[in-house]
Amino acid sequence: MAKNCILHERDALLTFKHGITNDTENTLASWQLHQDCCRWKGVTCSNSTGHVVKLDLRDAELLGQIISSLLSLEYLEYLDLSTNFQDRPIQRVPEFLGLKKNLRHLDLSYVPFSCTVPPLFGNLTKLEYLSLRNTSFFGRLPPQFGNLSNLQCIDLGWMQNPFLTDISWMANLHFLESMDLSNINLSTIVDFPLVANMIPTLKYIRLRNCSLPSANQSVPHLNLTTLEELDLSQNYFGHSFGSCWFWNITSIKKLDLYSSYLGGDIPHALGRMVSLQRIDFSNNGNAATMTVDLKNLCELQILWLDSCLSSGNITQLVEKLPRCSSKLFSLSSSSNNLTGVLPNIMGHLTGLDYIDLSDNRISGPIPPEVGKLPVLGGLYLGSNQLSGQIPLLPTSITILDISMNYLSGHLPLKFGGPNLVIVSLSSNFIEGELPESICESQDMQFLDLSNNLFQGELPVCSCMQYMSFLLLSNNSFSGVFPSWIQCMPSMVFLDLSWNKLHGTLPRWIGDMEKLHFLQLSYNMFSGDIPESIMDLRALQYLNLASNNISGLMPVYWSKLVAMTQKYPVGPEDDSYISLLIGLSRQEILSVVMMHGVFRYGPNGIVSMVGIDLSLNYITGEIPDQITTLDRLLDLNLSCNQLSGKIPENIGSMKSLEWLDLSRNNLSSEIPPSLSDLTYLSSLDMSYNNLTGPIPSGRQLDTLYSGNPSIYEGDSGLCGPPLGRNCTGRNSDESGNEIRSENDSKLFFYFGLGSGFIVGLWVVFCVLLSKKTWRVGLLDQLYVFLAVTWGRVARQGTTD
Repeated sequence: MAKNCILHERDALLTFKHGITNDTENTLASWQLHQDCCRWKGVTCSNSTGHVVKLDLRDAELLGQIISSLLSLEYLEYLDLSTNFQDRPIQRVPEFLGLKKNLRHLDLSYVPFSCTVPPLFGNLTKLEYLSLRNTSFFGRLPPQFGNLSNLQCIDLGWMQNPFLTDISWMANLHFLESMDLSNINLSTIVDFPLVANMIPTLKYIRLRNCSLPSANQSVPHLNLTTLEELDLSQNYFGHSFGSCWFWNITSIKKLDLYSSYLGGDIPHALGRMVSLQRIDFSNNGNAATMTVDLKNLCELQILWLDSCLSSGNITQLVEKLPRCSSKLFSLSSSSNNLTGVLPNIMGHLTGLDYIDLSDNRISGPIPPEVGKLPVLGGLYLGSNQLSGQIPLLPTSITILDISMNYLSGHLPLKFGGPNLVIVSLSSNFIEGELPESICESQDMQFLDLSNNLFQGELPVCSCMQYMSFLLLSNNSFSGVFPSWIQCMPSMVFLDLSWNKLHGTLPRWIGDMEKLHFLQLSYNMFSGDIPESIMDLRALQYLNLASNNISGLMPVYWSKLVAMTQKYPVGPEDDSYISLLIGLSRQEILSVVMMHGVFRYGPNGIVSMVGIDLSLNYITGEIPDQITTLDRLLDLNLSCNQLSGKIPENIGSMKSLEWLDLSRNNLSSEIPPSLSDLTYLSSLDMSYNNLTGPIPSGRQLDTLYSGNPSIYEGDSGLCGPPLGRNCTGRNSDESGNEIRSENDSKLFFYFGLGSGFIVGLWVVFCVLLSKKTWRVGLLDQLYVFLAVTWGRVARQGTTD
């Protein structure tokens, strides 16, 4: 019969409770004076004596201080205070912990001790388990750890900045099975294998990121016959794989050498380590070669070789994989300069759940046998030289990235499946209409079909409530704005640019409250800009360039709070970036500027804030409220029919780096506040009806020096840096200069128009070859069309 707890031990626990200032999880709610403490949450008593022998408060999120009353628990054998007391750094370890000599288990991991590790831990000679993981201990670790001769597990990994200069004390830990010293500076330790070899009970050695100088020691008589896991990742060894000391330990199940900068031939001894379940040799600087046969590694489950090999043949690599079982479920060999074609025998690897062969030079078709892999969930073949038609793929796939290849033909009618979450087919030569099956998955979050030859109207997709990224740019899709997009409440990034879509923009677009990026440029949309777009509080990039949009600009730009400095940017605002990790696509957002195309990757788009309404037929004045968008980096209103004054407060847009108001009918003087835009790196005010002196300022003077054409065509402007004197100028002189300027502009654009026709034929012929349609050509086409054709076509109206 279990006994009630001892009264003085109950009082000690209550005193400990008084030191707790916050109990978020109500862990201590059951700790009441008139209740048996052996029934309290986290407390365990001996059935025979009633003494408290175990106190387990891990992950309770307690705040406050560790009270020394726990010293009264003299029979305590198990103490776990991990992940508590996070409210403030603890400057010293409570002395009483060194007096708990009956302790067998002590876990203080994730407790923010901010001091050196005290020698008092060496007093706990009965200790079998010690964890100080992820604490803020620093300085030299005391040799008194060697007194803990009964230790079976010691976890000192990922402390703040500790170091060891002598590890001889480890030889006293005769029962040690698990050792984690990750992130401890061992840069002066050259004999670790020899010391570890003196502890034959070791099963787990984790020395990640320890600055170990090498792993090429010689250990003549290996005693580590029970070692199951060896992790030497993130050390800079800089020698050959073959010289390492551990190749004859055939009991190893997990071998991690990630980012250890090993090179040369991977030794054939690897093929004799028949217990291996996991091999991670990734990120070793592409300095290794692999000819070893792995066919006998029947227990192998994970093989990761990313950025490890200097070259190789994919067919030979696959042929060397084990086929004695179906346990291999993860194969990753990206960025290894692999050549050859994908072999048909891949269909025999029926246990594969994950394949990553991206960023190589693999050619030929995707073998139909891949479609027979019954549990395949992730297939990454992007950035290769694959060609031919996409075969029917397994319905089990959740992530498919075959972007940036030479794949062609139509998609299979049954493309996709109900489990797809991420699909990237961008930058291929896939043609035809989209099959309705692409809409089958209700869990789709990311769909990228950009830079292909798709055509026709988009299929009607049912509500995909999780869709966040829909990228369909650079195709020939036709029809009106897809109405089914309004059923995608999670949409973050919508890119329909460079297609043949027409009609008006829907009013319901303002209901997409999570939308950050809206790219609709280079289509044939008409009508006005819906005022409802101003309801998109999260919108940070709006691009409607080169359409047939007319009418006035919306008025209430201040409602776009994500484009203002007052917008509270939090973790949830860039959480969508996690969707892009691991995909081959290097750029997500392209910004067309006067002098080129700026491309932004997954991390870069978080900070990109801009508006591009250029190359349209927008009339009226520039609304004053647009100047409240002080987080805006890019504002392009060029090639429209805007009139009136430039807003006086334009200088309040402090973050602007690119400003283009050229080729409109803007009049009056340039506001003096323009000189307050100290971050400007590109400015174009040319071909308007601006008059008066140009504001002075170091940044504006620098921009003019670099590009004197920024005020070209505005003959009413005067003063520095122009050579025209502001005094004595009359309206007749200005009128004559304007007429002369217009005559010159007409002659200039006639020449540009002729050049456009010739250039368009050249581009058309190149596209027919289907050999060079890649990023470089698209860049040239972007700029060519944007700054030439759009301006020629609209010159008659803007002048």
